[in-house]
Order: sequence, then C-alpha cells, then structure tokens
Amino acid sequence: MHTVVELPEYMRHAKRLLSEDDGQELIDYLAEHPEAGIIMPGTGGIRKLRWARTGMGKRGGVRIIYYYHNEQIPIYLLTLYSKGVKDDLTSSERRALREFVQTLIKTEKAP
Repeated sequence: MHTVVELPEYMRHAKRLLSEDDGQELIDYLAEHPEAGIIMPGTGGIRKLRWARTGMGKRGGVRIIYYYHNEQIPIYLLTLYSKGVKDDLTSSERRALREFVQTLIKTEKAP
C-alpha cells in the first residue's frame, strides 16, 4: 500500500467537493491502485482519475489530478475539480503542474 500525500491545493478543493468519507475512500483506493488514472499528455506523467461522489449521480463526479512516480515516492494529490465546472486542465495549468512535478521528483531523489 502506497503513502498518499494531500497537497494544499488539493485539500482546499477537497473540503468543498468531497465528503470526509468520499475523501478517505479515494485515498484508500489510490493507495491500492496508484496507476488507476489515465496519464495526461504534456504533464510529465500526471494522472487524472474520474471519481463519483456518493449520492451525486453520474454528472456529479469530480476529476482527481495526482502524480505517481514509483513505489519509492508517495502518491501526490495535486488538485481536483468538479466535472460540471471544468472539462480539463488548461495548457498553462498542465505546464505549471509539469514543472512542479519535475521539482518534486528532484527533491525526492536528493540524498
């Protein structure tokens, strides 16, 4: 089982979009299935996972944006958004997340 780290940007949105139970269920799921999300092109390996919220129906889902590198590095929950509000990340958001992940990996690999 992998360690899952919730970054501040993710936590800010999660408070608004996920119940405590939904949030914990998501973390447990990703800890067991770190490669569940699809890799988003142009992001350096960032993944997007479609996640249904309890009692919200098909259209009430959220998109979880996270990074999984390998078994030695934790899974990082980067951000999330509601399906009804946004379809995908913008080019500038993808670029910023890619740069963030590159820095993160350098930090994780540093002695």
